[in-house]
Order: sequence, then structure tokens, then C-alpha cells
Amino acid sequence: MKVKLSATAGLMLAVMILIAGPGTALAANLELELNAGTIAGAAEDGVRVFRGIPYAAPPVGELRWSAPQAALSWSGVRDATRFGAWCPQPDFQAVQALSEGGGELAARTRSSESGVVISDTPMVSHSAEDCLTLNVWAPIAAHDAPVMVWLHGASGSGAQPYYDGARFAQDGIVLVTLNFRMWTLGKFAHPSITADADAAEPLSLYFRLDQIAALKWVRDNIAAFGGDPANVTLFGQSAGGAATLGLLATPAADGLFHKAIVQSSSGFWAPLTHEEGETFGSLLALEAGLPGENATLAQLRALAPDELPWGGMGYLDGRWWAESKHDAIAAGRVNDIPMIIGWNSFDGSSLRFPAEQVLADTPANVLAAYAEEGLEGKDLAYSIYTDRHNGAPARWIAAQTSSGAPTYLYQFSYVPTVMRGSVRGAMHGRDIFHIFDSWHKIPQEELPAGVPSIDAIMTDEDREMTRLMHDCWVTFARTGKPDCKGAPDWPRYQPEDDLLMDFGITVQLRQNYRKAQLDAQETAMQHTIDRKKRAALSLIDEMRREVEL
Repeated sequence: MKVKLSATAGLMLAVMILIAGPGTALAANLELELNAGTIAGAAEDGVRVFRGIPYAAPPVGELRWSAPQAALSWSGVRDATRFGAWCPQPDFQAVQALSEGGGELAARTRSSESGVVISDTPMVSHSAEDCLTLNVWAPIAAHDAPVMVWLHGASGSGAQPYYDGARFAQDGIVLVTLNFRMWTLGKFAHPSITADADAAEPLSLYFRLDQIAALKWVRDNIAAFGGDPANVTLFGQSAGGAATLGLLATPAADGLFHKAIVQSSSGFWAPLTHEEGETFGSLLALEAGLPGENATLAQLRALAPDELPWGGMGYLDGRWWAESKHDAIAAGRVNDIPMIIGWNSFDGSSLRFPAEQVLADTPANVLAAYAEEGLEGKDLAYSIYTDRHNGAPARWIAAQTSSGAPTYLYQFSYVPTVMRGSVRGAMHGRDIFHIFDSWHKIPQEELPAGVPSIDAIMTDEDREMTRLMHDCWVTFARTGKPDCKGAPDWPRYQPEDDLLMDFGITVQLRQNYRKAQLDAQETAMQHTIDRKKRAALSLIDEMRREVEL
């Protein structure tokens, strides 16, 4: 790997850029030597882009459901201008309708608040099991630049246009996105896998092992791109936010990142034990035509990636992960680093089971805390679910970590001008476009019918929110404190002050925001955890009854 530039060399390179012009400097910095070999990237949007770089060996054959191995070396110059394949996954876009109980996918789906199983559904066409790659956007002549590593949510990949890192690189950040195993290939337990593994070998959470492998790759290679391996911010949204918290609670990840940002993570977790996970995995194997718990590892690995039903549940392995993220956070057994954590005002748009079930599962004392809002039916259900699934856990985590390195709490409530009056609030994931400033990367086919371009519907107010949010994340990555130009000073969270930054039409600090509702959700935390665990076990029992018929 190339050695980091000295301060003198960095200054000389900057002078060369001024003399020769940015095009010459870009061309000279598109070929980089990494630990596994040499890559050649592309110049786009005034920055350098490197795509499809392997950070681990393909997890195929005997490496399926194994810890990721070192990336295979290559000779010559590897083309790094194209994204790698997405990791195998079903067409998750159809799952958006599950909360309404409609769509033909619903007939093949069993879901609860604690898990989902999708049967007889092929993987998306642009996915493949050989998928452990990452992508890097870097400034032209970076030297010891802050690094940000993005973890996407429960579907998609690091190649999606919304995660384009050009704006970060233009602002001096080396931005990394990655693909990692998901669904049944990323979370799976079975007696034959346990029997084959060494006694201390981690099990079940292969997606998290992939993420650790990618962070180790960043530590060992990012200096070649001009990044500082001692200043890495890990950030993610939804399942990617939950994964960020999971890595904070994983001792093997200590020291691999130095700041964290958690956007709309789920919370109050109730994972299965490893033994319960093995039962779930055995039922998935039985549905795939194998002899359930007696299926051999060779039989399981011989299946095509989408021959097993797509299963999504949380596990512990009793080895690397002996306790839930919740218990680790409550006990203070997490990496003590600066953190931003928050949620969107309509994160309830991520609901994947009937809204009526939310109301049925809510204790009377919690329902009473929402009476002042005057909401009914689905409006009330979505408000409760947003607080229960995202808002109350975010505030609780901020309180648990408040005595150590600073934690900054926020809510994102901004709704783009064109959508006001038609949605319940800031929908799940809509903050991403502002933070990445990736509006112009939205494919034309995803714009509303008759809209010629994103500029036709964006206002100056929308652009200002994008500038501000992006600036907050960039300054936090640089310094560990979000300095948001155009917003009030953002203090660290302290439970006695109970202050959060509300990124709404008016950006403002709010004290005791939704205190009655969030307090009620927090008092019902154990009820929520117990109910989630029962929901997961009920889903397993439902599967068992079906295969016994």
C-alpha cells in the first residue's frame, strides 16, 4: 500500500494542482495501490470515485455462513469504475404495502413486529452471492481527511444513487459505502453450522462480521485514498443505524471507528437466543425441502441463495454477542465515542404489519398519553409506532450514553415544500437526500409523473435544509461536534435538560419534546421487549404448525 503523504508532500501536491490544473491531478491519482492489488477509478463531479472494490473474499461455497475471509489478491490493474453486485435479497419494494395487508407479496409473507419471512420470491436480478465490495469517493488531493463509512438499511446496497458520496468528497470527506450479506444469508442459525464451527467462532450475525471486515479494510487501506484511519465516523439509517449501535456493543469493533451517527434506528430490541435461532433456521430449511434440523451443511450450501425463504429476525450467538444491544447499552458496555442519534417525525411509514395491531398492542396508560393529540385510527397508530420504534429508543440511548463522550439528540421533521399537506411528516429515510445532498442523483423514473427534473419541484427552502443537514454531518465527522451553520448551537444531550435539535421548517432547539408520549413509551419498555419476543416466537410457532399440516 502506498505510504501516506507527509505534510510537505501534501503541500507540493497542492501546488502541482494549481500549476497543472485539477484534471491533471485527478488523472494522476486515479490509480492506487492497495493491500490486495492496484485499482483504477474514475473522475466524476470534481472528485475521485472507486467502485466495486473487494473488501473480503466472495462468501460462496464453503464460505457461505462463515466469517468473511481476506480479499483475494489480483495482478495487474483492477477496473474500479463499476459497482459490484448487490447482495442477494427479495424485491423489498413490494413490502412497503404490507402494513395495508395488500399486494400479492402479502400472500407469501408472514410478518410481525419482530420478524418477517418471505417465501417463493426470487432475488433481485442485479444481486449475486459474490457481493462483498465497497465504494470510495475521495477529494482530488486528500491528506489525512476525515472518513465516513455508511451502512445502508434493510434492503438495497451501497451502490444506490441516494448514497452517492460526491458532495461529501467535495467537502473534504473520504466517503465509503459498502454491501454486506442480508436476510437469510446474513443472519442464519442452524445446528449443522454450529456443529461445524470452532468453539469460539462467531455465529449467526454474518452481516455484522462483514461490516467489521469492511471497517478493518478501511483501517488498512484508506490512507491510500488520502483518508485518516484514526478519524472514522460510522453512520447508518434504519437497519444500518441499528447495525451501528450493534457495532458499538461489539468488542471486536473497538477502535475501528471513532464517532457514530444513528439515523432512525429501531430500538428496545428482543433478539432470539441462538437455540431459538436454530429452530427458526431448521424450519426455513424444512420449507426449502431439506430435512429441517437434520439438514447437512453441504445440503444447505448447495441451495441457490433464494431457495431458502427470506428470513429476517435478530439473534444472539452466545459467543461474540451474548447480550442484546439494549442490555449492553443499559449496562454501559459500549464503545464510548461521540454520537449523533435521532429519528424522523413520520418514521412510522416504515411499518411492516397492520396498523390496527399497533393499537391492540399498546397498553392503556400509553394510549392515555396520546389523548391530547386528538388522533384516531391509523393516524394514532403511526404516531405511536414512530415513538415506540424510533423516538423513545433514541432518547433513551442518548440518556444512557450522556455521562461519557457527548451524544447529540435530534428529530428530523422537515417535509419538502411540494409534499406538505399530503404526508403525516418526515417519512422514514427522507433525511438521506438532505444529508447526502443527493437529490440530483434520483433517477428520472422515480420522480412524479410529469416532473421534468428535481429542480422543478425543489425550492430554496428545500435546498437550505439540505445545505444545513449536510453541514452538520460533515462538521461532526471533522471534529466530533456538529456545527450547523444557520442553526442554534447544538448542546450535548443531558436528561435533566432534555434538549434536542428539531430539523423542521424552523430549525430550533426543543426542550421536553413529546415528553408525555416518550416517557410513556419508556415506562412500557419492558412490556415492548416482552411483546416483541412473544411475537417472534409466535411467528416460529406459526411456521411449525404450517409444516406439520
